[in-house]
Amino acid sequence: MNAILAPAPRRAIRELPDELISQIAAGEVVERPASVVRELIDNALDAGATQVTVRLLAGGVRLIAVEDNGIGIVREELPMALKRHATSKIRDLQELESVGSFGFRGEALAAINAIADCTVSSRASGAAQAFALDGQSGELRPVARATGTTVEVKELFFSTPARRKFLKTDATELAHCLEAVRRPALARPDVGFALWHEGRLVQQWRAQSPSSAPGQPTAFDQRVGDVLGSEFIAQSLTLDAGPAMGGDTPADRRDTRHPVRVRGRVGIPDAARARADQQFCYVNGRFVRDKVLTHAVRSAYEDVLHGHRQPVYVLYLDIDPTRVDVNVHPTKIEVRFRDSREVHQAVRHAVQDALARPRAGSAEQALNPDPNAAATAALVPPPGTTGAIPFAARGWSQPPMHFGAPAGGHRVSDFEALWPVRRTDATARAVASDSLSATAGATPASTDAGITGPTDMAGDATLGFPDPAALPTGDWPLGRAIAQLQGVYILAENSQGLVIVDMHAAHERIVYERLKAQLGTLPQASALPSQPLLIPATFSATALEQATAEEHAAALQTLGLEITALSATTLAVRAVPSTLAQSDATALARSVLAELAQHEASTIVQRARDEILATMACHGAVRANRRLTLQEMDALLRQMEETDRSDQCNHGRPTWRQVTVQDLDKLFLRGR
Repeated sequence: MNAILAPAPRRAIRELPDELISQIAAGEVVERPASVVRELIDNALDAGATQVTVRLLAGGVRLIAVEDNGIGIVREELPMALKRHATSKIRDLQELESVGSFGFRGEALAAINAIADCTVSSRASGAAQAFALDGQSGELRPVARATGTTVEVKELFFSTPARRKFLKTDATELAHCLEAVRRPALARPDVGFALWHEGRLVQQWRAQSPSSAPGQPTAFDQRVGDVLGSEFIAQSLTLDAGPAMGGDTPADRRDTRHPVRVRGRVGIPDAARARADQQFCYVNGRFVRDKVLTHAVRSAYEDVLHGHRQPVYVLYLDIDPTRVDVNVHPTKIEVRFRDSREVHQAVRHAVQDALARPRAGSAEQALNPDPNAAATAALVPPPGTTGAIPFAARGWSQPPMHFGAPAGGHRVSDFEALWPVRRTDATARAVASDSLSATAGATPASTDAGITGPTDMAGDATLGFPDPAALPTGDWPLGRAIAQLQGVYILAENSQGLVIVDMHAAHERIVYERLKAQLGTLPQASALPSQPLLIPATFSATALEQATAEEHAAALQTLGLEITALSATTLAVRAVPSTLAQSDATALARSVLAELAQHEASTIVQRARDEILATMACHGAVRANRRLTLQEMDALLRQMEETDRSDQCNHGRPTWRQVTVQDLDKLFLRGR
């Protein structure tokens, strides 16, 4: 039998002692040795250091020493440095709302001193003598050192032994400390960093000087390559969206006249990893973890990433400090944006534009510069644009590809009723209709599964492929088609060696991008066709789901969903999108409501449209075992070179692979 708990005796309300207050506050700031390393490096960078050295013993549990060559602390202010809420970073609310330093709360050193044996040694710039302050006794004594500051933290959590039991092994804590050094190192290539453990140099990154020579890697690229490896540089794309601002420090890059500038490098889809361990976001030089930024990058990778793979990226956001709140959490790793939608769209579009450029053309042009590049520059689609350049713009006729109807009997034109094409005149309507149907739905005159006959240069609508002699000569990035393998792959030869193309995946991407371009002018409020349910699907809803369904009723209608309230705790799904009529209505409603509660409604509507377009493109793309002529294969390769995101299909699978001559030589042991 459980004993009846007696009421607790009344206890008087009393003010907590300062020591206990400091230890409680330290629990928020210091979680493990890496937290101390992060806070001390932030102070060093705020002091203008160009070299930061971290020394550890036992993974940082026995000793953490952070040494810098910054401006130092004058003797009179050393005792104040260890007091709570004492800082030189801010003075009033106005400075807090536009803080540009990494530290500003005045809690770090006081919190560390409350749970460890702390000593601060510093020599101010221009001072004749350095002084050391003992955090426990308050003793101030002269010491010898150069200009700068050294903070030594010994026996972490000695005053709170219960917290020390939660620490992991020395190797694990060392790995976390190394990550705490890597993060600022990526953001500050102008600063050198070194990490020592047990007297052994674990990692070192030397300061990088800005490079103004054309063709030379920037200081950021050099530092990213040093920290993340040359493989990351080789498998990533550079991006820079926003106003041009020079300089390597956050203060040099900040420009209050423009909302957001996004720079950095994003990994190609093939470089995606199973874990999100190479995702770095910085806001005004500060490493942050923010759901808005993570979702923006993930949405940019939506139709080029396969499965649940995680993209890799290093992104730097430069934004007016008054438009971002960094005073959210004591660790300062979380931020809030005044206009999160503005930041979300800026990041998403910047990453999308970087991923949209087909890599086949860029890689080949880098290896084999075209002497006539200036003459053909006008034919290259500018960065950030969607859709392919019309073949007529190149001076030769190339009607759109079209193949027989897929095995299911459906054509892309059958789905055209989902979004009625609106044009201002009959000619535009005819062009849009012909382009949409010819992309994937027209049936050629020959239905034979074998090789079709030659094309007609007059533009025969039943064939639609030019004569090889009419194609411009040159070294095409994806090469010239030479054969078809097993009715699935196209084999082509280029200057690198052999190119293998998955024809269904490649054509699926081409059709998908054309559909998006053709339907991109439709109003965002155009509703998707819906299917009413004979018996509404009801489910028990939370208060958040109820509020979301009421607030976003218009967005739900646009998605083809009709969700109404039956009671204070029950929602009913009365209609679902026509293309998802056979899906679980309850699960669909819950997932959509969860997305709407966290993200912008317009983003979710666009995602739903893209998913339906992807389904249409998959049905309309050429199927396996469809025999193609060499002309058709070449036409497909040329369209791939011009189509955005053509390196991956709609599901994120690669569309082509390059096998170099060197790879082939290795297979046959040539030269050995």
